[in-house]
Amino acid sequence: MSNDSLRDLSLHDLFRMEADGQRQTLTENLLALERNPTAAATLEECMRAAHSLKGAARIVGLGAAVAVAHSMEDCLVEAQHGRLRLHRGIIDALLRGVDLLGQVADTPAEAAGAWAGEESAPVLEFRAALAAALAAPAADETASLPAAADADASAHDAPPEEGEERVLRIAARNLHRMLGLASEALVESRWLDPYIRSLARVKELQRRSALALDRLSERNAGLAADPSSAELLARAQADLAEGQRLLGERVAALDAFDRRLAGVAHGLYDQALASHMRPFADATRGFKRMVRDLARELGKEARLEIVGARTPVDRDVLARLEAPLGHLLRNAVDHGIEAPAQRLARGKPAEGEIRLEAHHVSGRLEIKIGDDGQGIDAERIRRAVIARGLADEDTAQRFDHDELLEFLFLPGFSLRETVTDISGRGVGLDAVQNMAKQLHGNVRVFSQPDQGTRFQLQLPLTTSVLRALAVDIAGEAYAFPLARIVATALVSREQLRSLEGRQYFELSGREIGLVSARQVLEGGDGATAGAQLPVVVIGGAHGEHLYGLAVDRFGSVVELVVQALDPRLGKVKDIAAGALLDDGTPVLIVDTDDLLRSIERLVATGHLAQLRHQDSAAAAQRKRVLVVDDSLTVRELQRKLIETGGYAVEVAVDGMDGWNALRLGRFDLVVTDIDMPRMDGIELVELIKKDPHLRELPVMIVSYKDREEDRRRGLDAGADFYLSKAGFDEDALMQAVADLIGGPLA
Repeated sequence: MSNDSLRDLSLHDLFRMEADGQRQTLTENLLALERNPTAAATLEECMRAAHSLKGAARIVGLGAAVAVAHSMEDCLVEAQHGRLRLHRGIIDALLRGVDLLGQVADTPAEAAGAWAGEESAPVLEFRAALAAALAAPAADETASLPAAADADASAHDAPPEEGEERVLRIAARNLHRMLGLASEALVESRWLDPYIRSLARVKELQRRSALALDRLSERNAGLAADPSSAELLARAQADLAEGQRLLGERVAALDAFDRRLAGVAHGLYDQALASHMRPFADATRGFKRMVRDLARELGKEARLEIVGARTPVDRDVLARLEAPLGHLLRNAVDHGIEAPAQRLARGKPAEGEIRLEAHHVSGRLEIKIGDDGQGIDAERIRRAVIARGLADEDTAQRFDHDELLEFLFLPGFSLRETVTDISGRGVGLDAVQNMAKQLHGNVRVFSQPDQGTRFQLQLPLTTSVLRALAVDIAGEAYAFPLARIVATALVSREQLRSLEGRQYFELSGREIGLVSARQVLEGGDGATAGAQLPVVVIGGAHGEHLYGLAVDRFGSVVELVVQALDPRLGKVKDIAAGALLDDGTPVLIVDTDDLLRSIERLVATGHLAQLRHQDSAAAAQRKRVLVVDDSLTVRELQRKLIETGGYAVEVAVDGMDGWNALRLGRFDLVVTDIDMPRMDGIELVELIKKDPHLRELPVMIVSYKDREEDRRRGLDAGADFYLSKAGFDEDALMQAVADLIGGPLA
């Protein structure tokens, strides 16, 4: 392909991008002109868009687009000068021109030659339609339209003003990667805190040493009499004082740097998250035109008002909204808005109003789609429920208004007797509800006869950041999305009751089945410790099928940057995604719907285990092992092996993390790798053996380095055992653990 062809292809892509934006401007403003045909600013916007498209099309050599845009521009200039009043027929013809421009722009570059001439058949048809509309007299449209002064409902969804920031296109994959890196930067920024605490501890030890020397000097007169001893003592005191001063300066500087780094990391994270948001208007493009055209097709009059067009919404949420919102808007026009004669007979304006709103409410995205139409006939739903065999007549008569409305969300349920191009298949509302469930949200419907219908969706602001409750289950970190938690509770053993082999407890007057989270998520038994059970109550999207999951420990409510699992893993049972906690700990995010299905399977097959009390005193007597390794795979393998062998295990991600854990907790054995960031295993062993409180603690090195000099280096540092990963096996590891600290060995 020649350089000229490449250049033309690039220009065509640029034209397509420009045409997309200008078509949206034309559509929005033409719809506004239909209601207020003399609005000068709106006419100017339309004329400028048509003129820009004409110039761009001429550069690319698309004569058809030049001709269409030129004809539109001439018409708009006449309206600007007051020589023409735009009526619906003219607006229809101009919108047809917008569609034709879109057809030209969307044609691939290699086939765009068909649009090179200005006299193609579609262009001639458009010119003829526009000429006919210009020649036709304007119909009396004032009866159904509000006064021009307040007619332009697009004020809530106005085109961007001059001077707003430029919008750049960037691949979604790059945005996800940037947000993930910003999240990791936020986590890493917190790693300085242990250093600062360690230095503060050293500073305190120096201060105490200086005081001890001062007291020694005061109590031992002989030292003061001996010049050499007095000089040594004075030098030691001076060195300690200088060391304290320098250490104090470094601690203060490091603390200030830590605060600055944390501020920058938070700012980076906030900006990365903000870049993942787009205005709600991006999901509503074309809706006003769709409502107008559909209403005209059905012999109705309807307009769409959009409120909150600039409300920020996550890109992934936005991508899933367009189709469900389209379903709801088509339903509003088809089922809700009455014909003009009916509306006038009921004292309503001939033109129906549909309102689409988006707002942030209590940390959630709330979307409302309402109309001022005839409402939903609940008795008609009741008859349909009986006719379709969904309930017998006696049961159906007991359903209240809200319960009847819920039937609308069933797959295949429709009130339409015949299938049309617009409705009747019963798939629209089912698709809306499925979308809400997938996003861990919900949808509700409200309706009153002759007053209209309103659908309300509550969705997360973003799928990239999730508010969740962190919990501990068998030593693993899990997170439950807050949106799917019904309640949390501490349940005493006295509250538990058994019926037909299943355990229950009462919460707010309801019987809740109790399930061991260890059994469902970890495949273990139902053993628990402690007098009270931390329980997370989860259920379906509408509060049905409630179960209480007994976990080992409640964590805190956290905001997690959601990270998709490696696609090579396929669908991981009961798990939706992963994330990192503030301290860098990996956490698995629970797939609540999948988890409920797993529980139902256990119940149906009779395999659900009862929770058994494990003697907490016996659990406390288990010997504790600290595993230190920067490899997640190796770390988890060793943890599971040693834990299965009957020991309590904690893990650390590198030498510094391990050193901090040793100073804060009590352990009977350390198992460590050598090559690790921040502090390697040799340094960790040396610190342990130099510490008077830890020097007797056994340390085992498990490393890929199997040369004799590597082994000698580890043992010289103070390690009690050296095991090569190259020759690693389960029996060798467990035998070494038992040899060093005793304990259970099968």
